[in-house]
Amino acid sequence: MLDDIDRKIIRLLREDARRTVRDIAFQVDLTVAPVKRRIERLERTGVISGYTVRIDPEKTGSELEAVVELRFVGNLELETIVSFAENIPEVTEVLTLAGDPDAIARVRVANIQDLQRVVNLFRTHGQVTNTRTLVILNSWSRYS
Repeated sequence: MLDDIDRKIIRLLREDARRTVRDIAFQVDLTVAPVKRRIERLERTGVISGYTVRIDPEKTGSELEAVVELRFVGNLELETIVSFAENIPEVTEVLTLAGDPDAIARVRVANIQDLQRVVNLFRTHGQVTNTRTLVILNSWSRYS
């Protein structure tokens, strides 16, 4: 069970995963030792499953982002498309859905030609019957 201090620690780490335990302790008004124990418990119990780096896509040449709606034939195991998508480096996320469409793939590419190439990879996968691509103009996320 998480208490308010645990939630604050998680929020602080989401804002900056490189934040020091000393800084977190100051922010939650505890000493370093109990904060360190709390973080270790959150890691051990899987609440915190890792730390990551946020990359500025514009600085890496991947300025265009889109979502590709995917519809599949019949009784396709959705894990099949997830496994397929894992082999496409431009796919950053796959969400399997209840309803229509069956899944959404989030894609980050350098330009429209790259987007077309990635969409064609999905279209030529034997189990995909239909795609619809939506280019993202702007986005917001609570965690980035």
